[in-house]
Amino acid sequence: MEIVFTTVSTPSEVQQILELQAANHVSNVPAAIAQEQGFVTVKHDPDVLQRMNQQAPGIIAKDGEKVVGYALVMPRSFAAFVPILQPMFELLDTLSWKGQLLATHLRWFVMGQICVAEGYRGMGVFDGMYAKMKEVCSLDYDFVITEIAQRNTRSMRAHERLGFQTMHTFSDKVAKEDWNVVIWEF
Repeated sequence: MEIVFTTVSTPSEVQQILELQAANHVSNVPAAIAQEQGFVTVKHDPDVLQRMNQQAPGIIAKDGEKVVGYALVMPRSFAAFVPILQPMFELLDTLSWKGQLLATHLRWFVMGQICVAEGYRGMGVFDGMYAKMKEVCSLDYDFVITEIAQRNTRSMRAHERLGFQTMHTFSDKVAKEDWNVVIWEF
């Protein structure tokens, strides 16, 4: 098994991302597994995901032709196309980092979601995708921001290990979920 880290380049890879996303969505993962292995919370529309990857290709980990992990690069221009994330983008525009309002800082994007397939966890895939993201994105962006559900402790620990810093926490009363907004500078 040789894992290769690259960017999304085909419709087949986008379809595999959607399949991996569905398999790891919080609605399909038993609570005990979600606590131990993590989960994803957003289901992306296939057409929007395809367009997003054409504008800013996400990072994927492949074992042969099989996508075994993905990290989505979500430019701010896609906020309106993923309604469930609209409140997050609105919140981000009110926050500051190192004295600069994010709404006026143009060189950042949202990591739209990261996921590693079962059977590939604990093998460096997560770290490898973020290393590739930094390599690919650091010319155009200064940092990446994402939200992590506080109960997704595996994801939170993994992001902190890489150097992500919590810049804001909040409770979503509608979703009944507590969130950490984290940032990683390139």
